[in-house]
Amino acid sequence: MTGFKRIVATLATCLLALPALAEVKIKQVTSPGGITAWLVEDHSIPFTALELRFRGGTSLDAPGKRGAIYLMSGLLEEGAGDLMAQDYAKALEALAASFSYDTSKDTTSISARFLTENRDAAIALLRDTLHLPRFDQVAVDRVRGQVLSGLRSDAKDPNDIAGRAFSAMAYGDHPYGSDGKGTIDSVTALSRQDIIDAHGAVFARDQLYVGAVGDINGEQLGALLDTLLGDLPETGAAIPGPATVTIPGGVTVVDFDTPQSVALFGQIGIDRDDPRFFAAYVMNQILGGGSFESRLMTEVREKRGLTYGVYSYLVPRDLAAVYMGSVASANDKMAQAVQVIRDEWQSMATKGVTPQELQDAKTYLTGAYPLRFDGNGPIASIMVGMQVQGLPIDYIATRNDKVNAVTLQDVNSLAAELLTANGLHFIVVGRPQGLQTSN
Repeated sequence: MTGFKRIVATLATCLLALPALAEVKIKQVTSPGGITAWLVEDHSIPFTALELRFRGGTSLDAPGKRGAIYLMSGLLEEGAGDLMAQDYAKALEALAASFSYDTSKDTTSISARFLTENRDAAIALLRDTLHLPRFDQVAVDRVRGQVLSGLRSDAKDPNDIAGRAFSAMAYGDHPYGSDGKGTIDSVTALSRQDIIDAHGAVFARDQLYVGAVGDINGEQLGALLDTLLGDLPETGAAIPGPATVTIPGGVTVVDFDTPQSVALFGQIGIDRDDPRFFAAYVMNQILGGGSFESRLMTEVREKRGLTYGVYSYLVPRDLAAVYMGSVASANDKMAQAVQVIRDEWQSMATKGVTPQELQDAKTYLTGAYPLRFDGNGPIASIMVGMQVQGLPIDYIATRNDKVNAVTLQDVNSLAAELLTANGLHFIVVGRPQGLQTSN
C-alpha cells in the first residue's frame, strides 16, 4: 500500500467523525442594534473565541498610500485609550486574553480569545482598540521600522520576488497588482494622519462579519456586539471593482543569483460562486493539491527528481480568480520541470482523470474536512469565512455532500474547459539554464 493509499484509508475512518460536524450547530444572532453574527454555543469550558472580519483589506488603501492599512493593523496592539503600548500589553496579559490582527488583500481580521469571568473587561479593552487606538508617533515609527525591515528582507527573497512579479503581471494597476505591505518609499512617506485615515476606511459596519464560539448565549452575544461595535461608522471606504486578470502564456525570467530557481505559475481561475467550483476543487487535488500522490508530485518529483515539492492551488479572491502553482528546482533542472508541468496540465485537459483518482481525491477531501474543526478559534474563523464568501449557514453540514456529488464527467469537462497549457505563465526567479523570457 502506497503512502497516499494509507492516508486515504486513514482519512476514510475520519468519515466516522462526520456526525460531529452536525453538532456544529450555528445560529444567527441579531443584536438589539441590528448587528448580525453567527454563534456556536459550547458551555463545556468557560472560554469564548470571537472573530471579527472586515471586507476590503489592503485593497482599501487610498491612492498613493500603499501600505497604510497593513501598517495600521500592526499598530492596533500598540496602545488604546489611556493605555500606552506597554500598559496595554500588561492589561491584556492580566485578563488572560489574547487579541491578534491580520490583514490580507481582501479582509482585515481581529481574533479575540477570553475567559467568561473576564469577558466584560476584555471586550472593554477590545472596544478601545477599535474606537480609540492611540497611534502614538513613537509607536508608528517603531512599527514602521519593522515593516521596512521586512520589505528589505522580502526584496532578497526569491519567493517574494516571484509573487510580486506575478501579481503585477496578472492584476496590473488594480490593488491586487501591488504588495499590500507597500514599498520602501510609500511606507516611509506615511504620516500619522494616513494611519488614522486607514483606520476609518476599514472599520465600518457595512463591511463587518462576526463569528463567536464558546461559553456565551445569543442574548449575551447581542449585548456584546452593541457594546463593541454599535458605534462604528455605518460605511467605510468603497471596495474597488473587479480586477481584470491578464495572464499571457509564456515565461518571465527574473535574474537572481541563486543555485536554485523558484517559480510561480498560473492561469485564469474560477470564482468561488461558480457552480463548477467543487469540480475544480476535486480536480486540483488530483493535479497538484498537496498530496505526494498528485500528478505533479509523481511526475516532477518522484519519477524525475526535479524538485522536493510542486503544488497547485485555486485562488478565488473577492475581486478576481486565478489558478496557481509553485515549484523550486536547481538551475540546471528548472527548464525540464517547467516542461513537465506544462505536459501534465495539458494531459489533464485532454485525457481527464480516472475513476480511481476521483474516488481517492473525494475520500481525502471529505475525510480531512472534520480535522479543521479542532477548537473554538478555528470554528469561529471558518464561520466568518463562510459569511464573507456568501455561503449558507448550513454549509458545514452539506459541504462533503457537495464534494461527493462531483462526477467524473464534472471533473473532466471542467478540466477541458479551464486548463490551458498554452495560457500557463511561469515567473522564474533565479538563473535557470535553458529558459528565457518568452512573453
